[in-house]
Amino acid sequence: MMYCLEKNNNIENKKMTSEEFVKRFYKEKQSYLSDCIAEGEPELLTSSLIKSLKLDENQKVIMSKIVDTILIDTYYSILLGLDGGSSIGGIQESYSIKGEDGEEINDGDIGGYAYEYFQELT
Repeated sequence: MMYCLEKNNNIENKKMTSEEFVKRFYKEKQSYLSDCIAEGEPELLTSSLIKSLKLDENQKVIMSKIVDTILIDTYYSILLGLDGGSSIGGIQESYSIKGEDGEEINDGDIGGYAYEYFQELT
């Protein structure tokens, strides 16, 4: 899979790496967390349910930590499962991850990068 980066108004095509793959999952987790706990009109069912609890500020902080922890555990487990480091549905095996172009993305240690992004950065 190729992706584009803009650098000084030049576009570079780069091959997707294991780290970039994991980094995108991490960004998605951060975005979803932000949407879940956002003030204002809820756009997600999760945020609607949280808002319906009418939490005080201290409770909102705790709820944010709960949701973040659930998302971390979920994304981390999925990435480990894809890398063969844990089971998915009770079956543990490694998976080949390819982009639309047929190029394999797993050029390294998805599990290691998942640990870095989902355990060390939190």
